[in-house]
Amino acid sequence: MRLARKGPVGAEIPAVVTQDGTLDARPVTPDFDARFFGSGGLDRLAAAVAAGGLPLLEDDETLRVGSPVARPGAIVCVGMNYAAHAAESGATPPEIPIIFLKTPNTVVGPFDDVQIPRGSTRTDWEVELGIVIGTRASYLGSPEEALSHVAGFVLANDLSEREFQLDVSGGQWSKGKCCPGFSPLGPWLVTPDELDHRALGLRSWVNGEPRQDSSTADQIFDVATVVHHLSQYLALDPGDVILTGTPEGVALSGRFPYLSAGDVVEVEIDGLGRQRQQMVAFDRARA
Repeated sequence: MRLARKGPVGAEIPAVVTQDGTLDARPVTPDFDARFFGSGGLDRLAAAVAAGGLPLLEDDETLRVGSPVARPGAIVCVGMNYAAHAAESGATPPEIPIIFLKTPNTVVGPFDDVQIPRGSTRTDWEVELGIVIGTRASYLGSPEEALSHVAGFVLANDLSEREFQLDVSGGQWSKGKCCPGFSPLGPWLVTPDELDHRALGLRSWVNGEPRQDSSTADQIFDVATVVHHLSQYLALDPGDVILTGTPEGVALSGRFPYLSAGDVVEVEIDGLGRQRQQMVAFDRARA
């Protein structure tokens, strides 16, 4: 299934995107949130779709596209998970996953405008595969067990402010990762039965010019390893999101300019859709 949320910020409608149209999922759930994922919601939703029990979503084409996951309890990120990106960042590939956190209030829709943070000169893009947790994962016994805890996958742009992240961070990356709007997700959550997450092409563009072009097959730590590893150190709850790292081709490499107001960033992953963000100047009233 492809799950989406459509409508104004704070009033998104849960929906299922099918070949025959977009279905309104409200007869099954008020939202795609922790309660939905943790209570067998995906199974109930699939049964309703198969039975023809969901109506078409009215005015679907005119509605804003929101994040396909309502505000997660946690966004856990893996850094330096592609060897070439580690190299362009001046680091050696890690031997164990490096993690950092983003605040849940950074989540926005895949086509929402994103402000350049106040005083920023080093705002960067990062196309990433996101994992959505379906059932609580804590102290899992093996990577093979981990995949049964995955509800689906999403496209993400892990936007970053490199000065905040590296120069004034105090050694913790999250300061450069948590600016408002820095976690666009979507347009869909795709359930694991619909795609092979092990070899998905992922790409990015700035103002129509190619930046990143790689495959999840080049990850140092694959999805199962990441979920299993994280579960040894923290509990992953239903609806939590894991961002699995970005390939080479970001501005931090020194090969491309950083983002500024007016720039358009596009990111894409095979089977997970495409995003487009217009970068806009800082406005205190919107911060």
